[in-house]
Amino acid sequence: MSEHLTVVKHPLVQHKLSIMRDKSTSTAVFRQLLKEISLLLAYEVTRDLPMTTKTIETPLIEMPAPILDGRKLALISILRAGNGLLDGMLELIPSARVGFVGLYRDEETLKPVQYYFKVPDLMSERVVIAVDPMLATGNSSAAAIDLLKESGATDIRFLCLLAAPEGVARMKEAHPDVPIVTAALDEKLNEMGYIVPGLGDAGDRMFGTK
Repeated sequence: MSEHLTVVKHPLVQHKLSIMRDKSTSTAVFRQLLKEISLLLAYEVTRDLPMTTKTIETPLIEMPAPILDGRKLALISILRAGNGLLDGMLELIPSARVGFVGLYRDEETLKPVQYYFKVPDLMSERVVIAVDPMLATGNSSAAAIDLLKESGATDIRFLCLLAAPEGVARMKEAHPDVPIVTAALDEKLNEMGYIVPGLGDAGDRMFGTK
């Protein structure tokens, strides 16, 4: 992927995102829409995966057929909200390996604090897709990418539902080699570090917590 930021303008993505933004949308509907939208975003972020061919036999003839090349993809969920995107992506790519990065945002400093890290082996040989619904300040995302690079990953993409300009700029500064795919680039962050207009706290809305 060459572009640093790709905003997926597909009508179904935009329609589903609008329903998710609505504060009257229930937890159950929000969770289902997140799963559906993650399938559509996964299609975009995997658009240029490396390919090779292998000989197969159709019912009629033998042919060289295109298949994915290299090791299985690694999908990395940035906990806890990343799990909502992960579920839908695994439906599309069931053979993918899965990892988790646990970070929470210190509400005083807005800086990320790590509490969990577990990823597949041979990260240097895999296409790695990190997922987190919200790219807000970018601090947690940049920290998660730091950890993935330390584990050996070199081909990393970042997938999110919403991005703020501040988060995109932070990621570009910290990791200019990591392309971002998102459903929307929102207006700004507010003084609390939340994306505006946004959709609130993705984790709370997904899991029904406050």
